[in-house]
Amino acid sequence: MKQYVIDQLREHDFLALETHLNDHAEGGDLPGIYWVPIPQELYEVTQSEHADCQPFYFAVSLDRRAISFELLIRTRLRLRCGCIGYANRAQRDYILAYADGLFEQLKLMT
Repeated sequence: MKQYVIDQLREHDFLALETHLNDHAEGGDLPGIYWVPIPQELYEVTQSEHADCQPFYFAVSLDRRAISFELLIRTRLRLRCGCIGYANRAQRDYILAYADGLFEQLKLMT
């Protein structure tokens, strides 16, 4: 799995990230899993055509030591579909900016 991982979180970092994600992302079925939507303007052609699969998300996995931002763009409605795939350049840039911006916003790891 391709992902952007930030490790060596301190307890304070973990708690701040957990609070923020609980307030601003959709929780997953498993603890520590969150879903963040990708803006529609970043959808690939196939993703735009698959209205029944929308919206599209990337997953964030948080534990006490690390946070990872998956670079797989997927729907929560299906496990397999042609619209699910690794992030294109614009989507990848969005995910990385989201991750870095989250740490800046919460003033973490300084």
